[in-house]
Amino acid sequence: MEQIPIEHILLLGAILFSLGILAVITKRHAVVVLMGIELIFNAANLNLVAFSRYDPLLLQGQMFSLFVIVVAAAEAAVALAIVLRVYQHFKTANLNQIVGKE
Repeated sequence: MEQIPIEHILLLGAILFSLGILAVITKRHAVVVLMGIELIFNAANLNLVAFSRYDPLLLQGQMFSLFVIVVAAAEAAVALAIVLRVYQHFKTANLNQIVGKE
């Protein structure tokens, strides 16, 4: 079975990271910003697993990636709860209106 070259995996990770940064910087809706942060986490996980492929005896990349997934799930739950509370108070999820820039 032929493996995917690491250059392709790293390119996919770079694309995911760039899309995540683009979403965080340009979007105004809080949920879309959270999705951008999740894309950044997924890009980091992809790179961790790709690099750990070169040392098959040690599973440090996979273990650290699993830790990042657990932290990201907890972060998403807490952040979504905060967004819901902010929406109840301000009646909007637009970040510019919440911080008073509009």
